[in-house]
Amino acid sequence: MRFSVLIFSTLMLFHEAAYGQNAQVLRGPLPDWAVPSELMAVPENAGGLVFVRRQDSLIHLDDHGEAQYVGYRIKILHSNALQLGNISITWNPAAGAPVVHAIKIYRAGESIDVLANASFEVLRREDQLEAAKLDGFLTAMLRVPDLRVGDELEVGLTTRVNDPTLGKDSAGLLALAPNPAPGRYRFGLSWIASQHPEIKITPDIAPFAKRNAQAVELRFDNPAPLVAPNKAPARFQWQRMVEYSDFPSWATISQRFAALFAKADRLSDASPIKQEAKRIAAAHASPLDRASAALKLVQQDVRYIYVGLNSGNLTPATADETWSRRYGDCKGKTALLLAMLGELGIEAEPVLANSAGSDDGLDERLPSPKMFDHVFVRAHIDGKIYYLDGTLPPVVGLTATPVFPLRWLLPLTSQGHTLEHLDWSPLRTPEAITLFEIDATKGFSAPAHINNTMIVRGIKGLQQQLELSGLAPGELLNVARQHWIGDTFQTIDNAQWHFDQKAQASVLTISGTGKFDWSEDGNGAKSLALPGGGFNPPERRVRSADQNQELPFYNKPEYDCYVTTVRLPADTRAGQWSSKPGFDAHMFGQNYYRAFDLRAGAIRMIRGFRVERQEIDAATARRDNDRIAAFDNSMAWVFFNPAGQAEPVGSGKLVPATYDIDWTADNVPCLSEAARGKAVNVVVKQG
Repeated sequence: MRFSVLIFSTLMLFHEAAYGQNAQVLRGPLPDWAVPSELMAVPENAGGLVFVRRQDSLIHLDDHGEAQYVGYRIKILHSNALQLGNISITWNPAAGAPVVHAIKIYRAGESIDVLANASFEVLRREDQLEAAKLDGFLTAMLRVPDLRVGDELEVGLTTRVNDPTLGKDSAGLLALAPNPAPGRYRFGLSWIASQHPEIKITPDIAPFAKRNAQAVELRFDNPAPLVAPNKAPARFQWQRMVEYSDFPSWATISQRFAALFAKADRLSDASPIKQEAKRIAAAHASPLDRASAALKLVQQDVRYIYVGLNSGNLTPATADETWSRRYGDCKGKTALLLAMLGELGIEAEPVLANSAGSDDGLDERLPSPKMFDHVFVRAHIDGKIYYLDGTLPPVVGLTATPVFPLRWLLPLTSQGHTLEHLDWSPLRTPEAITLFEIDATKGFSAPAHINNTMIVRGIKGLQQQLELSGLAPGELLNVARQHWIGDTFQTIDNAQWHFDQKAQASVLTISGTGKFDWSEDGNGAKSLALPGGGFNPPERRVRSADQNQELPFYNKPEYDCYVTTVRLPADTRAGQWSSKPGFDAHMFGQNYYRAFDLRAGAIRMIRGFRVERQEIDAATARRDNDRIAAFDNSMAWVFFNPAGQAEPVGSGKLVPATYDIDWTADNVPCLSEAARGKAVNVVVKQG
């Protein structure tokens, strides 16, 4: 994918370029479209690391792709800036070597040509990792000799970015960094007459833009630091940027990439994949089971090697190639899975996505393949939609929604498809549940037996599955002892882990003993703050006066739950115990919940937190700012008084103990019944 992001940074140490034909760095004159800016005078009181006399970042589009020019002259004011003398260029041989125009030092009126006595050294070459067009990155390094504080360093170089998949079509960004050093900055885009890129400039810098028929450029002297709107959704963070794109619509990208996958999933007549599909069809009767078997085969028998859509190589390896070498990236695995599903008669298409969680406002961007970093499969089975991701561990089957939290998808179809928005709703099941079972029946001073179970879902749960699935039982026990002894645990006797495929959860249980420090409150009274029961007060949602006060505020989706059960000392009775109050607070689009209960000789506490709204409006934020002072941020204290307590534990809510229900179930009572939206189908043992 040929896409550029040039960002002005006064500590620029390297410049990347994709696809150079030569294994050497060439020298040559400036291209006629790259005219350096005039130098800005260095102020007498200049301070900081550097002063940028000029920095130019220019892109030129032609029928072969695009060329990128970076040129700067920077005065070094501090020894920490001498690292600017480490200059590297990275490229991939395919369409032209990088060309260096000048590397000079200016000192006391003298101009020193660095390249007269120094040259770039090619440091590494990586072998082909993925499809045929990708055959290894080169990195060239030059360490400028005798660079001193007070010198001015000048660098100018041009590289080409030509992606064989996209040909002359380009898309990219030019951006001004948030905190540039003082000085002069210029970035621009130019093109030959046959090119007609669409350009979009963020409103904050639009007044600086100068246009003509074949160029746009922006100049800044001593640009102010940029402070993004505090806690605003990501789409409002797009500032000081220029987008450009040769793609007229998202449907154009959809259609173009659909053709690539249609070619890649086409099997040869003698393809062994056809035999694999026949084997799956014979073993499974239903389309759903057949799709599940095909997915597991791709996940388990074809190892994943990352190359990714960001690398500039957009053409997927063919299904036959990926199967024969038994490795592939998301593109290769998707093509293989599509081929298998096709042989099984299951309708499916590839979908592009941004798995990094940065797709908010994607519909407001110019169409660009670079906005995506992942591709997987969407299948249509028995009138329902399922998502299949061949890059995930084989414990992940077909899912009704994508595993990654996504806002937008681009289905790839031969007719061309526009972006699809995925509706958001609060998480129904906690991403993390932490269970503490404390057996203090032997008394306040005796070590308590502890069971600590951690149930983790989502991407973090899958990461834990990858980390722990290969450990032997003895190894897991050693890891647990290294990480947990000394905090809650004094001894650890057992550690068990498994991945619950039905619940799609990693479940780790650690058992041992620990000493709890019961506070002495006088006259035999004692108290203890239960693990996991407190909340920090929410942060105020405010912005500085120079920022837009009416923008919404963003909440990162979360849902976690802590459940603590304390089996009380056997020589105490229920009437001697009390607790802090529970609550069910809703602030800033977030639900804070805590409840206590005492039954069958055990205090039960549950504490849940869930984001109910991804965004809240400014008026709601102002209202809830005024409510923070009343927020109950007390820890989950329980109190023992041998003389008896006036108030019982809890407020009559039925709270399950850690051992009462299956906490991997879909609808555990980590919030109030009203907050969960429907009745909770759990059976709680009566005390």
